[in-house]
Amino acid sequence: MWAHQMPPSPAGGQYMRPGPGMVMMQGPGPGQGMPGSHGGGTPRRSGPGGPGGCGAPAPMGSGPLNSRGMGQVGGYPFGAGPPNSGLHQGYGMPGSGPCPPSPCRTGTFLPPRGGVQGVPQAGPPSPRGLDPNCRSYGSLAALTPPMPPPPQKTELEIALEGAFATMDVDGTATISLLEFVEGVRSHPKINNLLLPSCDATRVMDDERIFDEVSCAFDDISGGRQRFDLERFIAYFKDKSRQSPDKEAKLRAMYNQLDVNAEGSISKLHLIDVLRQNLEVATFMLPGIDCHSMLKRSDEDAFDAVSSLFSAIARGKKRIDYGDFAAYFHKVGSDPINLGEKVDRSTKRVLIIGPGFGGQMNPKQGQMIEASGYQVRWCHEVPNPETPNFPMVQHLPVLKAAIDDFRPDCIISASKGGAYTTALWTTTMWTGPTVMINAHPTCLMLPRNQRVVVAQGGNDEVYQWDRAYIENLMATGSANLCFLYFTPNSGLLASGVRSRVGDKHNMQSLLSYDTLPRLIDACLSNESPEMHMIRSWRDRLTPERLENEAWLGYTPRQLRRFWMSAGRRGADSQKLFIVPRDTEEFKRVVAVFKAPPSETPTYCPGNPEEWQRRRVRNVQRVENGKQDDSNFTPYYESLKSSIESQGLDFEPGVHTRWVFHGSPAIDAIVKNPSAGFQPLASGSSGATLWGHGTYFARDAKYVAEGGFAKPGPDGYPRMVMCLLATGIPCVGDPDHHGILPIRQEDYRYNSAVDDLSSPEIFNITHPGAAYAAYVITFE
Repeated sequence: MWAHQMPPSPAGGQYMRPGPGMVMMQGPGPGQGMPGSHGGGTPRRSGPGGPGGCGAPAPMGSGPLNSRGMGQVGGYPFGAGPPNSGLHQGYGMPGSGPCPPSPCRTGTFLPPRGGVQGVPQAGPPSPRGLDPNCRSYGSLAALTPPMPPPPQKTELEIALEGAFATMDVDGTATISLLEFVEGVRSHPKINNLLLPSCDATRVMDDERIFDEVSCAFDDISGGRQRFDLERFIAYFKDKSRQSPDKEAKLRAMYNQLDVNAEGSISKLHLIDVLRQNLEVATFMLPGIDCHSMLKRSDEDAFDAVSSLFSAIARGKKRIDYGDFAAYFHKVGSDPINLGEKVDRSTKRVLIIGPGFGGQMNPKQGQMIEASGYQVRWCHEVPNPETPNFPMVQHLPVLKAAIDDFRPDCIISASKGGAYTTALWTTTMWTGPTVMINAHPTCLMLPRNQRVVVAQGGNDEVYQWDRAYIENLMATGSANLCFLYFTPNSGLLASGVRSRVGDKHNMQSLLSYDTLPRLIDACLSNESPEMHMIRSWRDRLTPERLENEAWLGYTPRQLRRFWMSAGRRGADSQKLFIVPRDTEEFKRVVAVFKAPPSETPTYCPGNPEEWQRRRVRNVQRVENGKQDDSNFTPYYESLKSSIESQGLDFEPGVHTRWVFHGSPAIDAIVKNPSAGFQPLASGSSGATLWGHGTYFARDAKYVAEGGFAKPGPDGYPRMVMCLLATGIPCVGDPDHHGILPIRQEDYRYNSAVDDLSSPEIFNITHPGAAYAAYVITFE
């Protein structure tokens, strides 16, 4: 039980922190009363029922005033009931279930008797907790954090909304092909906005222009008969983000095709150019030898060129630049957004000294100092976890350090978190903040502020469970906060854990440059969470990243290499041998053998021996039904979900190449709907990180971990998969197919074994993975 005294109320009342199954408030302060009244007395709750004695509901505001002048119900401020308590948020009405246990699992941490003066103390946070700057309740409105202003619409969005309204002549809030054609034909402004390179006034007189307008409609609608405003705006916003460099490259490639400047090309002309122009052939059909396809009667290469023309032309006899660019904008992807690298030499980091481990954990501070930041320590403030600590007397020391050093980020650990909370509460600091060990005084995160919290799952001092910490993070602003949490894995068959979560001194921060990367994430110009996820790419070698990018990170890019009829993957044959002398074979093998850039956690030994392992063959999987009905629809849904959360979807960051071993590879590659069945899977019988299908970052781990099983020829084999991971959370053995909520109604998309350098990825949706290659090795 967590049982320390709260700060005295204005009239001398004192309160006890809630323990499991009981909330008690005692003392003669005003506002106390019998259940259902406002008079004197001592309310007490034990077992089922809401605030008040014997389960009877207490009126809003009954009970004592807390140290901030706010009425409390059952020991919690209004709107800040315990997680999942059933209290009506913001109203203090009773729940119907039993009182939940304290978030402290065993309660070994005892804050100072009398509390920390000047720092609010209350119960655990709820996802809609109190505004830390709220000083008095006054009305319900004062208890609810102010809603952020709605995002301002861009000029493009306003123009597109106007164009949509003009074209929607039947008032159905959707646009048909006829309405689209008439809109661009009759309204020059709409024509210039949507199709600036096309004179749509002649759309009914010129077949080429009609084809271009029709193709534009198909691109916007995604092949449907109508499109709505959301799809319309999303299409043009995505198009506006396309790289100018990529556009110039596409134009240069097309000009090499249309050497006579005729404005369009035929299939025969395309075949002729690809036979003679290696640069264009490599761009359009990498890995396929177009030069000698007629001399050697190479039907596979000829079919590939023919299928490519059909895909670009979409039923037309000739293709123009619009067709060419539209296809490669879809199939290709812009260069991976590497994010703006934080220039550490220009960033100032202020470290709050107490609790940061100067003696107990000196490597923590030394790592920050060695990382290139400008660092200043503030040792002039004392330990805040002493009885009756006068916080308000020491905050000016920190404020002076802030004013003098002008830091870009403040970082605290352990007991120093009390100072961080006080700085937030007094608004003396509103900039990026890293808090190692969520301090008990931190009941909610400040709004519109960048915050990174690091917490160990085995913290023996502040023993918060995962749900409590996740509820705390939910009080911050969307896409501005990130929780770095290190839990225990489940148990292996041997009874040991593959990973063990951090204690109070978080040792994982000292590996893989993790602590400086968390500071980088907090200082970056994007979501801290996305910055950290993108930094996972740095755990791979540049050579592996180059080879992965050549293979592609999207479903459409995979089909560039397909040799089945029309590249549809509809043949009865699903496995196609990749010739050893092709670029495709070399790239797949390079990814297969690539070591990580740092020593891995699993199977780290004998890297030289792994490089000597011989790949016997590589087979490409061409399963069109599985791709069309499962993987691609999930990929598009995932893209839409991430963009709806205010983030850019990035192939290579939200998708990745991974490996999987199974005795059922033949069933995986031939299944017409879903190759993987996550909810029937685990990790060799153990759910180390929750139910789902597990994939490894490194092929070496699959091979040496015993997951690669012999094929028909007796040699071990595994599948190399394109995985749509989306935004992952750290896994948990108690995850049973449903992952935690990230923000609002959006859940995390996958799980990993570690948020710093993940080596295992776990998916819970069958459409999240496509087995692209089967690799047999010795």
